[in-house]
Amino acid sequence: MDFQQAVAYMSNLQRFGVKLGNDRIEALLHRLGDPHRRYGIAHVTGTKGKGSTTAMIAAILTAHGFRTGGYFSPYVYDVRERVQIDGQMISHDDMARIITDLVPHVEALAKGPLGQTTEFELKTALAFWYFAEQAADFAAIEVGIGGRLDATNVVHPIVSVITNVGLDHTDVLGTTHRQIAREKAGIIKAGAPVITAVDVPDARQVIVSETSLRGCALIEVVEDEGPSSPGRITWSQDGTGFRVSTSHQTYDGLTLGLIGRHQGSNAACAIGAVEAMGAARGFAVSPDAVRRALEHLTLPGRFSILRVRPTVVADGAHNALSARALADEVRKRPHDRLLLVVGMLRGHDPDSFVAELAPYAAVTYATQPEWRRAEAAEVVARAAERHCGDVRVVRPPLVAAREALAEAAPDDIVLITGSFYTVGDAPPDRLFS
Repeated sequence: MDFQQAVAYMSNLQRFGVKLGNDRIEALLHRLGDPHRRYGIAHVTGTKGKGSTTAMIAAILTAHGFRTGGYFSPYVYDVRERVQIDGQMISHDDMARIITDLVPHVEALAKGPLGQTTEFELKTALAFWYFAEQAADFAAIEVGIGGRLDATNVVHPIVSVITNVGLDHTDVLGTTHRQIAREKAGIIKAGAPVITAVDVPDARQVIVSETSLRGCALIEVVEDEGPSSPGRITWSQDGTGFRVSTSHQTYDGLTLGLIGRHQGSNAACAIGAVEAMGAARGFAVSPDAVRRALEHLTLPGRFSILRVRPTVVADGAHNALSARALADEVRKRPHDRLLLVVGMLRGHDPDSFVAELAPYAAVTYATQPEWRRAEAAEVVARAAERHCGDVRVVRPPLVAAREALAEAAPDDIVLITGSFYTVGDAPPDRLFS
C-alpha cells in the first residue's frame, strides 16, 4: 500500500467504533514481538494538558541526547503528528510500510475470538513498532481516553503521569470526579512512581489510594513559591517565565514555547517525570537541557496564534477545565471583540464548555466538525445562546472561521476551538488562502 491507501485502510476501521480493553492490542503486539517492551516509557493521562505534558517529556529527553518517541492523541492537521521520533513526524513511506506489514496480523486476529482491531489500536501498534524499529531509548505515550481500558495501557512504564481530573467523557468514564479518577488511575503500575497535579479532593483521594495500594511513590505538583520536598514539586511564575523546584534541584528562568499559565503545571509534571526516568536509568537531568527543550517546543492547536491583526487563535480545548484556562488567556490579551468559532464532539458537554467562553464573545459561530462523532451545530448554538446575544450556525468549521475572519476588525480576536477536529478542519493554508 502507498500512504493514501494505508490511511484509507486505517480510517475504514473507524466503522468498528471504540472497543475499550487490552486483550486484543496485547495479542497484536505479542504477534509483533512485544515492541513496547524495548524502551523506557512515560505514560501520561489527564483531563487537560496530557498532550502538552507528553510533548514536554519527549522534548526534554531528546535534549539530553536520547532517541525519543512521542505518541499523541488526537492529531490536528496531519495524521502523522500522532507518531514522532525526536519531534519529527513519521515519514509517509514508513507509515505506509508499517501499516502494510500490520494488516496480515490484524486480519488474522479478526478471524479469532478477539475480533476486529480498531483504528486506535492499529495506530497504537504502529507507534510501538516504529519506536522499536527506530531504536528509541525512551517514549512518551499519551493515553487516548481515560486510562484503565485504553489501548496504550499495555505498557509497563518507568513513570506514570496524571495531569489533572475534570468532568469529561462522562458517557464513558463516569459522571463524578471520583469515577473518572479511578479510570485514569488505571495507568498506575506496581512500583512505578506517579507524578500528578490533581487537586480536586475526591479525585486526589483516589490517586493517593491507588498509589499506596500498588506500592508507588507519589509526587504531587502544586503551584507554590515555597520549597519542594521528596513528595512535592512546586512551580510558580518567575518574572516573564516559570520556576520549578523539585527535591533534587531548582529550574529557574523557564520560558515556555507553549502559551498559557497552565503550562507551568504541565512543565512541572514533565520535569518530575524525566527526573524519575533519570533515577531509574542512571542519568542526571540538566537544567540547561530542560530550558532549551521547553523554550523551543510548539504543538499545533495549543493556543496557536495563526495570524495577528486580527489575532487568530486555534486551540483544541474541549472541556470546561480547558475552556476556563483558555478564557483566562484570552482575557489577558488586549482586544476589542472576541469572535468565537466553536464546534464539538459528542461525549463532551457543550453547556459547561461554552459557559466559560461565550459570555465574552461578541459573536459565536456554532459549527460542526466533519467527523463521525461531531455534535450537531444546533446543540452548540443552544448552549451558546444562554450566554451570547449573537449566535450563528455556520457549517463547516472552515466556512465558519472564514466568516469570523471577514467580520473581524484588526484589534479583534478570532478564536477557533471546541475540539482538535474543529481546529483541524480550518487549517491555516486554507483559512487564509
